[in-house]
Amino acid sequence: MRAWKGARLAVAALVLVAALARAQDAPAPSTFNHGQSWLGFEVRTRFGQRIAGEFPRFDGVVEHLPDGRHRVRLQVATSEAMIPERPRYTAWMRGASFFDTVRHPWMEFVSESYTSDLLRDGGTLRGELTLRGVTRPQSLEIAPSACARPGRDCPIQVSGSIQRSDYGMREWQVALADKVWLLASLQLQERAE
Repeated sequence: MRAWKGARLAVAALVLVAALARAQDAPAPSTFNHGQSWLGFEVRTRFGQRIAGEFPRFDGVVEHLPDGRHRVRLQVATSEAMIPERPRYTAWMRGASFFDTVRHPWMEFVSESYTSDLLRDGGTLRGELTLRGVTRPQSLEIAPSACARPGRDCPIQVSGSIQRSDYGMREWQVALADKVWLLASLQLQERAE
């Protein structure tokens, strides 16, 4: 009986050592090339006007998981969201009735794990979005790639939408549509191989 327990313990130790070795061999996370990437949003008024803004400050990584899949962690500074050439609209978007950046200066998206095929072929990237202190499941659409190495040789095109009311943005319902479009064109930094 003791021999059996000893053998099981030895096997468990070998599995743990192998897992740790794989984790150490996993490549470092990829980071976004801020000079070549763009994140934005669009909201429409009930009168047909489109209000387009951008998120000039963001940070994130693409983690390379031991099983060969990937996961994105992206933090976006809502406190620096802007509507170009519209300072009053920018102040309103950052205010308590929209992004509420005094209390919630960042939003964060953490994806579920995915394979490289998603970036090449396009499809749905699922994850969770935290905005204004509320975390909800979120799906984003990845456009099919125009190159062999998406994110390196060409940008990854991403789009999606949220409902403002799902994140506590219930003011201005008479003037603004509930849907906010999220748009991104993302490039990755080249890594030394």
